[in-house]
Amino acid sequence: MFTLFTTIVSFLTAGVPKVMDYFQDKGDKKHELEMAQLQLTRELELQKAGLASQVKIEEIKYDEIQTQAASSEREALYQHDIEIGKGASTWAINARAMVRPVITYGLFCLLVFVEVFGFYYSINTGTSFPVAMDHLWDEHMQVIWASIISFWFGSRAFNGK
Repeated sequence: MFTLFTTIVSFLTAGVPKVMDYFQDKGDKKHELEMAQLQLTRELELQKAGLASQVKIEEIKYDEIQTQAASSEREALYQHDIEIGKGASTWAINARAMVRPVITYGLFCLLVFVEVFGFYYSINTGTSFPVAMDHLWDEHMQVIWASIISFWFGSRAFNGK
């Protein structure tokens, strides 16, 4: 029961960033709507003045500014990541990048080891398989494993667009 509870909590925890993104997106859309209304008012004034071609030029400039802003934001994120690693050795940078994969692969190897060893132990000692597995793969290990899997695959489910 506790395993099921932690699995559900871990799965939902992976969705917390999406909930936060929802509120951010809501604010962004409100701002975009205000900007669109201002732009519409401006376009109507330009059309009244007979400057319809100027509207097209402004649209192109606006798109260019948006593209540059997105590009500079991405560049700033990359630069921030580079700044974090400045002065560190290549080994430290690689170790930092390998933390999540190593933990995940380590836990998967632990799962495989426990299952294989449990099978081997039960065959060699005459212990029934369910009894051996109850001792080796106990509820605490199941909770940890279920939480990690739910978090990883839950975050992938929430990230799908």
